[in-house]
Amino acid sequence: MADGQMTAAAFLVAELRRARVRQGWSQDELAKAVNYSASMVSAVELGQQPPTAKYLELVDRALDTGGLFGRMSTELVSLDRAQPWLRGWQAILEQARTVRWYEPRYVPGLFQTEDYARAVFEAGSLLDAEEVDRRLADRMNRQGLLHSERSPHIVTVLDEAVLRRLAGGRKVMREQTLHLADIATGHPRVRLHVVPRSAEEYPGLGGPFGLATLPDGTELAYLDSQVRGQELDQPRDLLRLQRVWEATLGEALPPQASIKLLREVAESWS
Repeated sequence: MADGQMTAAAFLVAELRRARVRQGWSQDELAKAVNYSASMVSAVELGQQPPTAKYLELVDRALDTGGLFGRMSTELVSLDRAQPWLRGWQAILEQARTVRWYEPRYVPGLFQTEDYARAVFEAGSLLDAEEVDRRLADRMNRQGLLHSERSPHIVTVLDEAVLRRLAGGRKVMREQTLHLADIATGHPRVRLHVVPRSAEEYPGLGGPFGLATLPDGTELAYLDSQVRGQELDQPRDLLRLQRVWEATLGEALPPQASIKLLREVAESWS
């Protein structure tokens, strides 16, 4: 995505996904047909890895497209100056019209303060200082999406445990929680809900996920993990996560009560 326009590379990625879905195949089924790993198929469709000429040749053969994708790569994608292949959830956010995100572990990256994000990246000393700085700069830059004209409508549900888990010290947590309250009250395209700790077991606790609707009506889901994200577009997977979303949202406080709780938690960190 460059200057708000879809690049040829991004278009190729989207068409690869659409062709697979029209065939009625999952990523695993396409992977078997082209003799690649399912993780490779996922990486290509997420824009995390550009498809090789051999990969496109095998996809064209498997889907009987008459060499369409090979020609697109040769004649269209090669014209892109920067070859800006899209990357994962950020790419979805940049294209989405609406986004629903559930998070039981951390404040979502789009809403993190710089100090909170640094604490997350420094946890456990798994990353060296240079890598921490690189990831931190990238995260802060990506938050520009919130202030762009193309910002999607975002509904976020957080578990209260996210607000109660110490990251970076009490001052950092106070500022982070107040920052969330400010976003919830001041951003016209963001609605924020908190599931209170008084809630009993509910489906969302299985892990974070996002649901996005693209401008053409395409529905996508995204699962986050320790190693890599996973994009889902199969109807059965989407239906499952939509049901988890509705059940989770049903446990959450309404917006004004959530904002009140955010401010109360912020004061508890004083």
